[in-house]
Amino acid sequence: MRGMEKKQVEDILKLASKFEKGGASNTLKGKILATLFFEPSTRTRFSFESAMKRLGGTCVGFSSIEGTSVKKGETLIDTVNIMSGYSDCIVIRHSKEGAAKLASEHSSVPIVNAGDGSHDHPTQTLLDLYTIKKSLKNFNGLRVGICGDLRYGRTGRPLSIALSNYDTEISFISPPQLSMDKSTVKYIRDNGTNVKEVLKIEDVIRELDVLYMTRIQRERFPTEEEYLKFSGHYIVNKELMNLAKKNMILMHPLPRVNEISVEVDSDPRAKYFEQSRNGVPTRMAVLYTAMKK
Repeated sequence: MRGMEKKQVEDILKLASKFEKGGASNTLKGKILATLFFEPSTRTRFSFESAMKRLGGTCVGFSSIEGTSVKKGETLIDTVNIMSGYSDCIVIRHSKEGAAKLASEHSSVPIVNAGDGSHDHPTQTLLDLYTIKKSLKNFNGLRVGICGDLRYGRTGRPLSIALSNYDTEISFISPPQLSMDKSTVKYIRDNGTNVKEVLKIEDVIRELDVLYMTRIQRERFPTEEEYLKFSGHYIVNKELMNLAKKNMILMHPLPRVNEISVEVDSDPRAKYFEQSRNGVPTRMAVLYTAMKK
C-alpha cells in the first residue's frame, strides 16, 4: 500500500462502486487469470475468481502446491515464468514476504499481490476502504481501532498506511508482544496521523467509528505454546458492543476464530460479511485496472 497513490486508491474505489451497481460485465472477455495460491484461502481466491468471471474472463491456477511442479522443487521464479505464458494476469498468495514483488520482476503479465506472508494484503485493504466508505461515506475525521495480532497479521498494517492518507486517528490495540512494528507507526505518524497504542478495547471503544478486529494467527507463530499465550485475548460480544457508538461499524477480514461472538452477527453495525462480499466488486476493479490497457 505504500506504493499506491491516494488517487489510484480512489479511482479503484469508484470503479468498484460502478461494478457493484452494474453487475456482470464482459470487459475482460477472452482474458485468462492465473491464481497461484501457495497458501490456503477461501474469500480471496474465490472472490478473485468470481470477479474475473463476472468480467467475462476465465481462470486457471491452483489452491495448493499438491499436484504441481512446486512440490517437485520448482522455484517461484520458474513457476511465474511458465504461468505468465498461459495467462494475462497472475494473482499470487505466498508465505514469504516479498514474493509478489519478486514475481513481478520475472513476469511478462501484471502481478496482483493476494497476500505475502505477514507483510501486505493490498486488495484486502482496498475492499476494507470500500466497506468503510459505503458505511460512513467519508474517511476524514474517522477514529479507527485496529485490534489483535498486529505484528504477524497482514491486514492491519496496510489498512493503517492507507488511512494515513486522510485526516484520521488510529488506535492500535494489542498486547506488547503483538504490537504494530515501529517503522509502520513512524510512517503513519510522519504522514500526519495521530496514533494511540493501547492494551484494551474498552479504553477506546466509546470513541471509535470503526473497530477492525483481526484473529491471532496460529500459522504465523513459531510454536503452539506461543500461540496459546494470546489466543482468546480479545473477544467482541454484546456487552462490549453496548459501549460503542450507535453508528460504529465492526469489521473483520475473516476467518474469525473466537474474536467476535456469533451473538454479534445480528447487530446492524457488524459489517464483516458485507465486507467479504465487497471483495468481488473491489477485485473486479483491480483486475480491470491491471488488464484493460
